[in-house]
Amino acid sequence: MSCSDKILLAPYYWTLRLRHKLFDSGVRKVLESPVPTVCIGNITVGGTGKTPHTEMLLRLLRESPLSDKHIAVLSRGYKRKSRGFRIVSTGGSVRDFGDEPLQIKRKFPDTTVAVDKNRIEGCRLLAEGKDGCPPAEIIILDDAYQYRKLKADLSIILVDYNRPVFNDHLLPLGQLRDIPERLQKADVVIVTKCPPYLDEWERSKWKDSLRFDGPVLFSTIAYDTLEPVFPEGDRRYVHSQRAIMFSGIANDSNLKKHLSDSYRLVRHFKFADHHNFSRSDIQAVSRASKEFNTAVVVTTEKDSQRLADCPHISKSLRERLFKVPIRVHFLTDDARDILTSLIVSRFEDRQKHRARQ
Repeated sequence: MSCSDKILLAPYYWTLRLRHKLFDSGVRKVLESPVPTVCIGNITVGGTGKTPHTEMLLRLLRESPLSDKHIAVLSRGYKRKSRGFRIVSTGGSVRDFGDEPLQIKRKFPDTTVAVDKNRIEGCRLLAEGKDGCPPAEIIILDDAYQYRKLKADLSIILVDYNRPVFNDHLLPLGQLRDIPERLQKADVVIVTKCPPYLDEWERSKWKDSLRFDGPVLFSTIAYDTLEPVFPEGDRRYVHSQRAIMFSGIANDSNLKKHLSDSYRLVRHFKFADHHNFSRSDIQAVSRASKEFNTAVVVTTEKDSQRLADCPHISKSLRERLFKVPIRVHFLTDDARDILTSLIVSRFEDRQKHRARQ
């Protein structure tokens, strides 16, 4: 990094350092949730896979010794138009809850999912069983690592394999939203979006480069079969040789590569993360679908949540519009055991602490 770059980043860097110092020293108050919490976050700007890892964690806990506990998910609900604490419903809209909480709720309808910008208040209301929901016994905090007012019982940081934090810089020159030193405050690091086969030597090299003392786990993305976004979707298009892809996520390179293995991508529309699709956006996709009238039109699972409320999609496009469900899993079997043991241990610690009070 050049001297001029360091000068440019200095105000942001020292502002972040001061903020963390105030919380670490106790000058600014840090509170705990009434029930144990697991935070899934990152120190970069989007694209590390927080939502699919939250879903993976829900599946993991369902198979763990804590399977009988009522687990809830709390998110900020980025870009929603509503305010305050809201319980997410499967029939709700992105406008009310945000795309990611709505996706989680629709995939796990029996799980309580809530949104609240104030995570402390959100945890309190979930623990009390607000709005008729069972009182939460464990809360998964989606993207709350920078929310320093609340101390999680276990913090998991996600790092993109394709975008190593040790080779990155703070905004605006890089993709880091937080200082690299904050990585060391986490309990677990998961390197995400890894190749399906990552040998022990490369995993060891990653651990050395991260300089992280705790567990470093590795996960990869698995794509499921295309599913229609709308009920009238015509599955015959799945067997086309051509595809039109569009997305509004932070990084769609892995999906693009995946689709390229099965289809010839004739058009690719890339929008900003959490993009609300306008009439002109949909018209552009529609024009491409008319130009390539046998191509399947593919988007991401997260984008499909916003498209469900979009009034500009024609009947013909609805028939050809498909999403790609994704699922993440660990590269090694012991990683599941390590993470499960840590969560169970932190839960038991809180139980013992409560018993002593």
